[in-house]
Amino acid sequence: MRALSSFLHRKPWLATVVLLALPLAWLGVVYLGSLLALLLQSFFSLDYFTGRVVREFTLDTYRQLFTPANLDVIRRTVTMAAAVTLASAVIALPVAFSMARAPSKAMRTLLYLLVLTPLWSSYVVRVYAWKLILAREGALNWAVGQLKLNWLMDWILSLPVIGGPSLSISAAGTFLVFVYIWLPYMILPVAAAVERVPGNLLEASSDLGARPRTTFWRVTMPLVFPGIVAGSIFTFALTLGDYIIPGVVGNSKPFIGQVVLIQQGTAGNIPLAAAFTVVPIVIMGIYLTIARRLGAFEAM
Repeated sequence: MRALSSFLHRKPWLATVVLLALPLAWLGVVYLGSLLALLLQSFFSLDYFTGRVVREFTLDTYRQLFTPANLDVIRRTVTMAAAVTLASAVIALPVAFSMARAPSKAMRTLLYLLVLTPLWSSYVVRVYAWKLILAREGALNWAVGQLKLNWLMDWILSLPVIGGPSLSISAAGTFLVFVYIWLPYMILPVAAAVERVPGNLLEASSDLGARPRTTFWRVTMPLVFPGIVAGSIFTFALTLGDYIIPGVVGNSKPFIGQVVLIQQGTAGNIPLAAAFTVVPIVIMGIYLTIARRLGAFEAM
């Protein structure tokens, strides 16, 4: 062992290879290998007479993917992911500033604890809890009734795209639950970015006569923006691939994750399920390329 240790000490590159061999093997074989197999499956087709997968190269599955109905599923999912990301960023900014600029360490610890506490409970339990909260007889409707705002709730539920019988069966309710579930993943990167903003820059801006609003937009936001982009990677990607929240809280209009589950399970159409799975992979590949240029990786 001593001789081996001395040998690796003389050749540090070899020690690095030994340490990374197992993780790289896992990444290359299990993760990238499964993605490659998924991509290959998307170029097969399904024989609808026998129900078997025809393992011959074809683009028929992608032609089926780009039908109006399937494109509507993709559009709906991407729109929801973008809306959730934007709303999470707007909510996360004041929360992150409060956490990073807390007057005492105890207050900062408490705020971090409040943000992280929901993550300690089961994801599925939280989703079903929101199903009950948003129901017609749930706590939210009771609070709305106490505030005499039933007219506002009825107006929201009457809207053609986001409404429904109740918030627990509507796009608006799905949006609320998505924001609640993924909000901590936006708050934490933004708070980390705010903490890295040098205080002397803000003081210098004030000394030079800049108003607080000008300081915020000209000094603070450019430095915090990479943290927002970093958080958006999580909120956008997690919303894009989720199938539990739309299935529990959503209406009958499916998202990409639900279609993948149905096609590979109930319908048994593995090639179409694989083709649908390629869509968020391509979208996130483009999104990560843009995020990298915006400095998001340095903010993580």
